[in-house]
Amino acid sequence: MADIERLDTWVKYKNGLCSDCMGSCCSMPVEVKLPDLVRIGVVDEFELGEPIKNIAKRLEKQRIIQHFNFKSGMFTLTQRANGDCLYLDQKTRLCSIYAQRPNTCRNHPQVGPRPGFCAYTRNPQHGRKVST
Repeated sequence: MADIERLDTWVKYKNGLCSDCMGSCCSMPVEVKLPDLVRIGVVDEFELGEPIKNIAKRLEKQRIIQHFNFKSGMFTLTQRANGDCLYLDQKTRLCSIYAQRPNTCRNHPQVGPRPGFCAYTRNPQHGRKVST
């Protein structure tokens, strides 16, 4: 099992690995830019004319972001108390905004702390039949 904090435990990424993972990558801080927030639907295009610090203040107040770096223009999405991304479904462990997900997520694991590797953690419920 990989440990998010220990890059040497990460596994080489291969297609299909996500299908039975617990979504470990969704427990890392997610940095996004303004266009990502527009795509997610939390910033309207008409707001783009406003000072970015006003947008950041609103999103912090709504608990959508937990941090804004004025120098880089990067926002960090809010994480739940357990470290999970705000948009990770707690039951299915799947992204609830997958089609609109930020570029950081779209490009993982090609970019990130260890490019080409991921913190794969097998979902123990994968393959279990649910009784009806």
